[in-house]
Amino acid sequence: MKVEDFNFNLPEELIAQAPLKERAESRLMVLDKKDGAITHASFKDITRYLKPGDLLVLNDTKVLPARLHGVKEETGANIEVLLLKQEETDVWETLVKPAKRIKEGSIISFGDGKLKAVCTGEKEQGGRMLRFQYEGIFYEVLEELGEMPLPPYIKEQLEEKERYQTVYAKERGSAAAPTAGLHFTDALLSELKERGIRIEFITLHVGLGTFRPVSVDSIEDHDMHAEFYTISKQTEEAIQETKQQGGRVIAVGTTSVRTLETAARDHGTVKESSGWTDIFIYPGFQFGAIDGMITNFHLPKSTLIMLISALAGQKQVLAAYEEAVKEQYRFFSFGDAMLIMDTKGGK
Repeated sequence: MKVEDFNFNLPEELIAQAPLKERAESRLMVLDKKDGAITHASFKDITRYLKPGDLLVLNDTKVLPARLHGVKEETGANIEVLLLKQEETDVWETLVKPAKRIKEGSIISFGDGKLKAVCTGEKEQGGRMLRFQYEGIFYEVLEELGEMPLPPYIKEQLEEKERYQTVYAKERGSAAAPTAGLHFTDALLSELKERGIRIEFITLHVGLGTFRPVSVDSIEDHDMHAEFYTISKQTEEAIQETKQQGGRVIAVGTTSVRTLETAARDHGTVKESSGWTDIFIYPGFQFGAIDGMITNFHLPKSTLIMLISALAGQKQVLAAYEEAVKEQYRFFSFGDAMLIMDTKGGK
């Protein structure tokens, strides 16, 4: 299949630059994956579409305030650092701008010296290995000095850090939020539980590869980035019980989908497991774990729109996106949501 087959026209003004005041006030498009029927609703009304015995699986990863602004000690030049992956205690793989100013042995100072970093190695495309020096607890220093690494299409400054964090975020490690979960509030989650809808969690630490454009013409030639995931025994058992009792497994976000489908592919069913996944889901994929999903509206020609097209069909998804543009839905991380499932009650 061609990447161009997943293109659509998106007016720039529909790209949400800031979250709504109330999380659950986002709009919700419900797309029937069987016949393409579309219903317009509010996210707070999602309880209408889920039934007792269904299971929601959410990603409880927590976004690090991973963007740091500092100066090169030798020259005073301004340096921006983005934490990507912790390699060992106090040693991180990072992206540095401007990278040409930072060579092995260079020292970067943040917060008037509260945090320092020594470059211990150079990698391609602005990558640098940094060893951090500080007093106290690293993550507390990071919370004080760091900024949320918002996606490149968000130009406005985020006023409250927690709005780029789900209310159930727990496991530190992501460079980006699992944004489908941003619509949930504690009250809405409690209401779902009271109605007999089960809620369990996986962890997948979202990498910046999420925003990497597909640069090939044919989607089969695209190399997917790898991300670390964990599935607990409790989640494994909840999925098995849900399926045995005729309930539906609804994944919240593409990260949850990729995690569950990786386990189903590797083990024949979802099992307690952890590891790295580079699964690439596009039309023709046979789903082995999920029955539906909640997601936001995605970039044209992205791996994410390919994933939802695998679940609901390329033509139906593009028709739904055309409707979303027509109806002025808000797109991307701080935008509105879509629920994809068989709305007639089956799987």
